[in-house]
Amino acid sequence: MSNPFTYLELHSTDAARAKAFYGEMFDWKSKDTPVPGIGFYTEIDTKEGVPAGLMTQQQKGAPSAWLAYIAVPKLDEAVARAQKLGGKLLAPRAEVKDVGWFAVVQDPTGASIGLFEKAG
Repeated sequence: MSNPFTYLELHSTDAARAKAFYGEMFDWKSKDTPVPGIGFYTEIDTKEGVPAGLMTQQQKGAPSAWLAYIAVPKLDEAVARAQKLGGKLLAPRAEVKDVGWFAVVQDPTGASIGLFEKAG
């Protein structure tokens, strides 16, 4: 079985500090893109393995945390299945232009996971 994890994203309470830390720690290069309502989204070149991103934590009072994304063939079906199994929708379907769509669900134990459907 191939690796189903397709992307990693750090939601940080101090994005600038986290960006500096990981850049120095692993010599990762990054690129910032302004995103309305969020500030900046940082794409991280991890050099090998799964690509990653970094953004300011959007949930008030939540700690910094990494969020893993799993590739799914059909996002809406995966979200419906997660909900049927007791999961909760945290972030509804959203588009990443020219790349695909994602949603974030929480499993019945409280852990969050991103679901990602690739475009085309």
